[in-house]
Amino acid sequence: MDNDTDPIVLDPEGSDIQGEIARIRERGPVTKVVLPGGVPAWSVTDAAIFKEILSGSAVSKDPRQHWPAFRNGEIGDDFPLLNWVNTRSMFTAYGSEHRRLRNFVAPAFTNRRTVALKPRIQAITDDLVTGLDAAPENHPVDIRENFAYPLPLRVINELMGVPEHLIGPLRKCVDGIFDIAASEAAAAANYEEMIGLLQHLVAYRRENPGEDMTSTLISHADDPEKDFTEEELVGSLYLTINAGHETTVDLIDQTIYLLLTNPDHRAAALDGSLSWEDVIEEALRFEPSIAHVPLRYAVKDFVLDDVAITEGDLILTCPAGANRDPKIHGDSADKFDPTRTNKDHMAFGYGPTAARARPWHGWRHRWPFPQSSSGSRT
Repeated sequence: MDNDTDPIVLDPEGSDIQGEIARIRERGPVTKVVLPGGVPAWSVTDAAIFKEILSGSAVSKDPRQHWPAFRNGEIGDDFPLLNWVNTRSMFTAYGSEHRRLRNFVAPAFTNRRTVALKPRIQAITDDLVTGLDAAPENHPVDIRENFAYPLPLRVINELMGVPEHLIGPLRKCVDGIFDIAASEAAAAANYEEMIGLLQHLVAYRRENPGEDMTSTLISHADDPEKDFTEEELVGSLYLTINAGHETTVDLIDQTIYLLLTNPDHRAAALDGSLSWEDVIEEALRFEPSIAHVPLRYAVKDFVLDDVAITEGDLILTCPAGANRDPKIHGDSADKFDPTRTNKDHMAFGYGPTAARARPWHGWRHRWPFPQSSSGSRT
């Protein structure tokens, strides 16, 4: 067992996320931890410092510019988080580069396009609920597999314009991206397969354009007046289907579980005395769709809560910790309570890089750094 001077080694299986965060918080709001692969980083669990980091320019998400070990080739292919830092997208961009890439992706998430999807979301939901209703009485139902998982995947497939013949293969690859038991070779092969499928998607939509995100991004990439590469196009699709899908799966999954295990709140939500907005916002606070966000890099030397940060240091912001900061939520921080007045949270990040859509965009991954999965529910 580590003593109280050793950096806390994060558990990639997330077997006790909040217990681990409590141990980190005991060391201080900015604490040295060790990532999978033995890479050291600073964990930020304090809400105020979390906001300070994300609203300033002292940290970057671009490893090519600001992580010397990555830039110098010292990070090997066996680094478990490699695919989350080496794919070119706005998730791994800094400053003006992030703004440039975000401007290309933003039209796919306009209010008009979101509203236009609402009837399809409702139809998909009704279809899945009908399937749940058809299960034999008193027969266990896997809510994650039969509802929480397929709902956002089907919605994102329509948003991205994924043709029928790519839906199955892409789902298999998405599962592989979040498979923490996969070997290095299997993970690398799965990543290459997924990139190939997304390239196939781009080729298909180039020949068969539609009112979808992929077609919109292709129009930018094919415009010589615009600075948007094919690699960035594919990287943006990779980010959307992986981060956008799994995060929503877990939001739905966790919210259902929290209501099943809190019957008073469930009854209030069902009779209308408790709004669904309050339920969702508290679920996002209590069990955010990501525990730790990989990765940010110090652009320069600076001091953070009396801790000296050196240029190139890795920083891991921790929404699961910031959302239960007792300085914000007091003694009830670890209690699920949709009736609380202050449901302030950072489940969508903070500042200019925060996700804007609610509730369909949260940042939570089973890997890296998952919250606990609710698994099969009755």
